[in-house]
Amino acid sequence: MAATSPSWRNGVVAIALVGLILALVWAVKHQTPSLRQVAERAVPLEQALGQDRAAIVEFYADWCTVCQAMAADTAELQATYGDRLSYVMLNVDNNRWLPEIRTYEVDGIPRFLFLNRQHQVVGDAVGQIPKQVMEENIAALLADAELPHRRLSGDRTSSFGTQMPAKVPQPRDHGV
Repeated sequence: MAATSPSWRNGVVAIALVGLILALVWAVKHQTPSLRQVAERAVPLEQALGQDRAAIVEFYADWCTVCQAMAADTAELQATYGDRLSYVMLNVDNNRWLPEIRTYEVDGIPRFLFLNRQHQVVGDAVGQIPKQVMEENIAALLADAELPHRRLSGDRTSSFGTQMPAKVPQPRDHGV
């Protein structure tokens, strides 16, 4: 009987270890904010444009793997600078944002626009941008200084193209 007791204990220890690993994996997976959660915490565009403060506008999509990969950094930036800077997120799959998509010629996501306190675009970036670079631009925005990284193109970008016609038909066009 003494010979079976240690192997029974080993089995219990192995099962407990597997349970612990599964619990840790679940905790890590659910600790990182999802892109959807980050977007829900963002400031609405109209509200951001009505404030006297700098803003970052991010064009994103739920299916964009680069956007998803940057979600944790974005959440940290929102938490750190959200009291001094408006962080706006516009989903490119929402037709409501087509005028903005066309105005800023969004053809890759994530796309970031850095707006000064007067809401003028003073810099833009597309693709996966390192958190440190984003923080350097944010520090400059908050200081009303020139951005150190005015035009950025990250290593990874998700392609995006609008499905809109070149000219939206108007009632007086008569089918022309």
